Amino acid sequence: MAIELDRPAPDFSAPATDNQTLALADFAGQYLVLYFYPRDNTPGCTQEGEAFRDLYPKFQAEGAEIVGVSRDSVRKHENFRAKHEFPFALISDADETMCQDYDVLKEKKLYGRQHIGIERSTFIIGPDGVLRRMWRDVKVPDHADAVLSAVHNLNTECTATD
Repeated sequence: MAIELDRPAPDFSAPATDNQTLALADFAGQYLVLYFYPRDNTPGCTQEGEAFRDLYPKFQAEGAEIVGVSRDSVRKHENFRAKHEFPFALISDADETMCQDYDVLKEKKLYGRQHIGIERSTFIIGPDGVLRRMWRDVKVPDHADAVLSAVHNLNTECTATD
């Protein structure tokens, strides 16, 4: 099933940091920035998480919550989160259910060998549970700023139509 803009976002319920199970319904009434990344403690994934961390107060001011998702274990996520002081939760998708539902598993090459990995992707889900924006094959520099700008613009559009 392809994921499409302006359609309900795929539902989820998955283990996360702080001994939580997070579900899409937990974010009803606010924007959810759901970002998928390949692995904890790698340079690009660390930079991306730090960029979202640094802008976190601005996301909150826009009524948005941030959640990171990878296939790493909750224990690895706890260490990664603590080391870099991420104020948002990280979901462990070890069984790849969310990765499949959000269509982020892609064939990749590393050192000449092919494998299936997470394509760095970000989704903005509206307060109504509808997918409003998505980015595929994300390049880390300036990405968090672009996502914040998109959330701001969505808020502005909502205010203009109310």
